[in-house]
Amino acid sequence: MVRHHSRSLACAIAFGAVLASSGAALAEDKITIIVGGMEKQIYLPAVLTQQLGYFKDEGLDVELLNSRAGVEAENELIAGAVQGVVGFYDHTVDLQAKGKYIQTIVQFSQAPGEVEMVSSKLADQIKSPADFKGQTLGVTGLGSSTDFLTQYLAVRGGLKAGDYTLLPVGAGNTFIAAVKQEQIAAGMTTEPTIGQLLKTGDAKILVDMRTPEKTAAALGGPYPAASFYVQSSWAESHKEEAQKLANAFVKTLRYISSHSAEEIAALIPKDYYVGDKDSYVRGLAEGKAMFTPDGRMPDGGPQTVLKVLQAFSKNVQGKEIDLSKTYTTEFVDAAAKTLGSAQ
Repeated sequence: MVRHHSRSLACAIAFGAVLASSGAALAEDKITIIVGGMEKQIYLPAVLTQQLGYFKDEGLDVELLNSRAGVEAENELIAGAVQGVVGFYDHTVDLQAKGKYIQTIVQFSQAPGEVEMVSSKLADQIKSPADFKGQTLGVTGLGSSTDFLTQYLAVRGGLKAGDYTLLPVGAGNTFIAAVKQEQIAAGMTTEPTIGQLLKTGDAKILVDMRTPEKTAAALGGPYPAASFYVQSSWAESHKEEAQKLANAFVKTLRYISSHSAEEIAALIPKDYYVGDKDSYVRGLAEGKAMFTPDGRMPDGGPQTVLKVLQAFSKNVQGKEIDLSKTYTTEFVDAAAKTLGSAQ
């Protein structure tokens, strides 16, 4: 079953300790995947795969753990506490610059699904990222993909580091509270938080990156975002498990592509609606185009991600990054052959 409630990172760490001490049998019997916010629509494929029973169809015992932000999830992967992460592809580039090799084996989305929201009280003052100067901006966590994208928008708007402040405020209720309490002037978030803020009128959309077209306008090209990534060494030594996971996720992406937002939402745990199913469905309908239909990396996507990170990240600047080692299509190509033509 999907764990509907948020589980603390301490829980994930504790699980990792148990996993490490209990022998190889358990590690092979259960696959643990940490998700950078299961309630976020950008990570819908993870929960939907569980709900549709596709993991079980592949003979897999998969547990999904929840974390506040992708940066926490990647840390657990590197520590060996989990086998995989559902998070943003850009972490594979960032980590390679630090000498750590992880790779995406299924690409969920071709757009971030993120929106830079501005407090309605400041909407007349902040009309573009160029107006971020002197402001406090909300991100899920420092070192997270929302951090990366926010910094790039600022650079593209002509600003430099130090012109603004980044504040980690998480997502969902904590993000909403930060807006209402005027802790942040603007911030980056996803559905269903976007819909909640628009409904109450507390914030407005400043930069929309929920579709490939809007993403290209904001970032200069396709931006592969939500993905399933693992340590490269794990993918090499656990090809059978990796293939089964890819099969399950590709089936889910096909399902998303061929079904309506209403049909998809009907399968999701009701607490993910945050008390407003209509808003949830509307947000999903508007953003469903972010998902790839086949799990493949969009052409030119890795290059856009590298360009974005090189624009501001001292960690990446000046480093030789081998993009071919940040993702593989081996497993989704095999899944396509196994599953046959899309229904």
